[in-house]
Amino acid sequence: MGLLPGGRPEFPAKLRWWRSSDNLSEALEKLKLASTDSATDSVESCLDCLLKALANNNTEASVKIQEMGVLPLLPTLLNPQSSCTPKVANIIAELAKNEFMRSPCVEAGLIPPLVQLLNSADQEVLLQTGRALGNICYDSHSLQAQLINMGVIPTLVKLLGIHSHNTALTEMCLIAFGNLAELESSKEQFASTNIAEELVRLFQKQTEHEKKEMIFEVLAPLAENDAIKLQLVEAGLVECLLQVVAQTVDGEREEDIAQLKTSSDLMVLLLLGDESMQKLFEGGKGSVFQRVLSWIPSHNHQLQLAGALAIANFARNDGNCIHMVDTGIVQKLLELLDRHVEEGNVTVQHAALSALRNLAIPVVNKSKMLSAGVADVVLKFLQSEMPPVQFKLLGTLRMLIDTQAEAADQLGTNGKLVERLVEWCEAKDHAGVMGESNRLLSALIRHSKSKEVVRTVIQGGGVKHLVTMATSEHMIMQNEALVALGLIAALDLVAAEKDFVGASLVSVLHKLLSDERSAPEIKYNSMILICSVMGSEPLHKEVQSLEFIDVVSKLRAHENKTVSHQASLTEQRLTAQS
Repeated sequence: MGLLPGGRPEFPAKLRWWRSSDNLSEALEKLKLASTDSATDSVESCLDCLLKALANNNTEASVKIQEMGVLPLLPTLLNPQSSCTPKVANIIAELAKNEFMRSPCVEAGLIPPLVQLLNSADQEVLLQTGRALGNICYDSHSLQAQLINMGVIPTLVKLLGIHSHNTALTEMCLIAFGNLAELESSKEQFASTNIAEELVRLFQKQTEHEKKEMIFEVLAPLAENDAIKLQLVEAGLVECLLQVVAQTVDGEREEDIAQLKTSSDLMVLLLLGDESMQKLFEGGKGSVFQRVLSWIPSHNHQLQLAGALAIANFARNDGNCIHMVDTGIVQKLLELLDRHVEEGNVTVQHAALSALRNLAIPVVNKSKMLSAGVADVVLKFLQSEMPPVQFKLLGTLRMLIDTQAEAADQLGTNGKLVERLVEWCEAKDHAGVMGESNRLLSALIRHSKSKEVVRTVIQGGGVKHLVTMATSEHMIMQNEALVALGLIAALDLVAAEKDFVGASLVSVLHKLLSDERSAPEIKYNSMILICSVMGSEPLHKEVQSLEFIDVVSKLRAHENKTVSHQASLTEQRLTAQS
């Protein structure tokens, strides 16, 4: 056995633990007696022993404390007037570091007295109490919800304001906010406090990256709530974020890159609220809006991304969209997209296309954007293999050609585009892309009403997809498909006949008319289509074999007058050609 200085034998670690364990057992017994006598000196010395044991071997000491039945004694020791209280709260915090001790702490009734201690003026009591509650409720949504119901949020916000000079207490509050803000039930309580002002004030004082990150971790979940978004904007958070962006945009350190991303992402998040977005837009003259515009031509991909996403968020109402198109934003976005045909940053492509899609929604913007060459630039991404880009590309083109016959004609006779659409109509792994490609295929026909477009779609193999689209669970897609199919039948039935038969069009129409859940528009357009295909011999035979007259005659009594009238006309046509 080795010797310590002075010639004393060195005990092995395990032997040292059992010696301290004997002391701990003795201290626990004394604590039981002392707590009943309220002998403060005795209690304090016992608590010191417990803290020492927990510091030496937390797990084994925790087991011993539980086995000796000490936990039920602790609520009575959490007395706001007692000098022992910080140590008791510290012991609870140390015990609750162990997952197996958290339920026993709850069962011992420790949460209510700890919550009461948050009203203390003693900063050490507050710090240890916050640690104890945080450790007990760690990773437990149900316990965190219990704290919210007990009103801890307004109390903690108040503490942050009073003790913002105390670094340890501030960090304790921020950690608590970060955990509680993840719960949806907390947002209403946070919104009723001045949390936005306190966090912005605290953020303005910070110079250290780590401290700013802690505040960001609270701001991000809070900023998901629209009411809090507006409060953060009014408290001046945006100015803080713009300052961080300006300071870090050219930085090469890892922490600069992280802060730039967090700040710009948070800016975009604040713009998701309608009120906060409009406040920052300020009729297109707001300094924040102008600053965001300057991000789009930036050399920094993160700022390009944030700038494009911000424009997409500003473009959530027609007035904003019209103003932005009139002031030349489209050209900035097209230049950005052109840069990324080669650079190929998928997130920037997706964001810029999202912005263009939103800007194309107002009718007055469509022709202006088409004249600016938006369709030509968007088509450069036709070969993209990235579903998010494909989805936004399709949506942008669909918005652009809505009511624009010439553009629909031009795009609808583009064989490469139609070929790609037909390919994406089979993208079963990506329902969004599949749905949008079907809708664009239909839109090209509906808005062009062109025989050339119809022929391009037939030759490209698109008819079967439009028939499948007519069976969609979404009524709007069903209707768009039926109108497009009706135009195909009216403009070139001969060329489409084979595809109609192969896709079982007549059988699909029979099901739609027989289904009581089909909307009136679906029934009406199905009957129009039945009449249109009667000029084809094979399709006519299918109509007769499925006894359409029986189904149609029942619809004469339909409550919708347009449907009942069309049912009478369709029945006459079927009878005349039977």
